Amino acid sequence: MVKYGRTTAWGFLLWGVFMHFQLLSGLGLNELLYFRVMSPEDIGYVFSAAPAKDFGGAFTSSYNEILLVLADPIDGCEPLMNKDLIQGQVILLERGGCSFVHKAQQVEEAGGKAVLIADNVVENDNLYLDMVADGSTAMPSIPALFLLGRDGLMIRRSLQRHALPWAVISIPVNVSSLGSFPLNQPPWTLW
Repeated sequence: MVKYGRTTAWGFLLWGVFMHFQLLSGLGLNELLYFRVMSPEDIGYVFSAAPAKDFGGAFTSSYNEILLVLADPIDGCEPLMNKDLIQGQVILLERGGCSFVHKAQQVEEAGGKAVLIADNVVENDNLYLDMVADGSTAMPSIPALFLLGRDGLMIRRSLQRHALPWAVISIPVNVSSLGSFPLNQPPWTLW
């Protein structure tokens, strides 16, 4: 009876910790989408991102090698200057300056397949924000994902260090099929 009581107590404790994490993050592990950076190698990790809540589409295909292009301007609030690189690719923007919907609309109009919007709070390495519609009539149909600020910063820094306008990624990634999944996460992020 004592053994059963301890096991139950540990089970409730672990369940409580899990639920506390769920409330803090607002998202569960299954509600995130994952992508892997293939190149440059110094950021060759599996990253997590949160899909927009009430706008944007879902990934209907898996892309094993697609470009993650830095937007110009990085906030994506004005028409994008690097449309020649954006066509058919995933675009990395930074939060701020205008709504998430407006940013996704700019990327879609430039021909992008999807948009990752990194938090402009670069210290953020664990809090996913809900990207919701802004009340406008614009409803972009491309997938829109929220990326943690620290992850966005590290990707941008690596691209700047290598003087590259893009990274090569695989998106979405089924993390349950990766044998070394825990070893492939960014070392600066806990998930």
